[in-house]
Amino acid sequence: MRRRQFLAAVAGAFACTPRARAAQRPDPVIGYLYAGSFGPDPGAVDEGFWKGVAEQGYMRGRHVAVEYREAKNDLRQLRDLARDLVRREVSVIYVPASGPALHAAKAATDTIPIVFVNSGDPIRMGYVTSLSRPGGNVTGVSDFGDELSAKRLELIKQLVPTASRIGILVPNYFGLVREVERAREAVSALSLDTVASLVSSSEEIDAAIESFAQDRMDGLYFTPGPMFFGAREQLVRQVASYRLPAVYSFSEFAQAGGLMSYGISATERSYQAGRYVGLILNGANPAELPVRRLTKFELVLNLSAARDLGLTVPARFLALTDRVIE
Repeated sequence: MRRRQFLAAVAGAFACTPRARAAQRPDPVIGYLYAGSFGPDPGAVDEGFWKGVAEQGYMRGRHVAVEYREAKNDLRQLRDLARDLVRREVSVIYVPASGPALHAAKAATDTIPIVFVNSGDPIRMGYVTSLSRPGGNVTGVSDFGDELSAKRLELIKQLVPTASRIGILVPNYFGLVREVERAREAVSALSLDTVASLVSSSEEIDAAIESFAQDRMDGLYFTPGPMFFGAREQLVRQVASYRLPAVYSFSEFAQAGGLMSYGISATERSYQAGRYVGLILNGANPAELPVRRLTKFELVLNLSAARDLGLTVPARFLALTDRVIE
């Protein structure tokens, strides 16, 4: 009898240790709300994000569960997808690169932490009230929005000095539309006539590119957005078939054969967001995690694409380039 009592006491003491309590708790759950499409392997979409999460002690498939939700570029689905994640009581919601998805998540909960990545001013877009102390359940990683858009339009003019009409493809989201309007104002001195096309689906993207080609635009600019990023190889091929110079927001487009890109590293942005998700799972308060603004920008030029377009790259443009893809 005494032996059984002793073993029971030891078992009870072990159950009270932090390690044992952690083992008894269920794995935390990340809700992943994506406006685009994942493809066959959702986990492979965002390796930078999972690296950041892992550094905080959570290995995907081992120490944390994931609830993936994808709108497949149908923004009307986002509200129901966000509500479903809330009903499942996920530990934190991660929203990569989509204003509409973030607004859907914010509308669905004001208690579950939300981590975003986005292009633009988070205060002006209404995501947070302060960069240093967001104050609510939302924080994340951002860049400089309209300032980068203005720079990208300027780069088209530098590489194609004769360009006068540029078509801009914009996800149909009011916050991003305002950012593009400010960018167009910023480059008015360049004598560029810009025409924006708002798109909400893959079909609308295809139609917009064809329309710009028929209207003999001198170049295209693809603003940041998951519906563009996820279909980058297809978009690059389509643009090349019309022989249109184009500037993109992330280097992955230039690596896929696009003419050039200018912006932050999408991988670094996702990695920093993953760190924030991991910190929140470890108990950090999103209200006290400052919104991170990445400030390292890279100009990438695909020289092969330039040759295919018959472009002569000025030496002064090459001097500005951070990386050249042969």
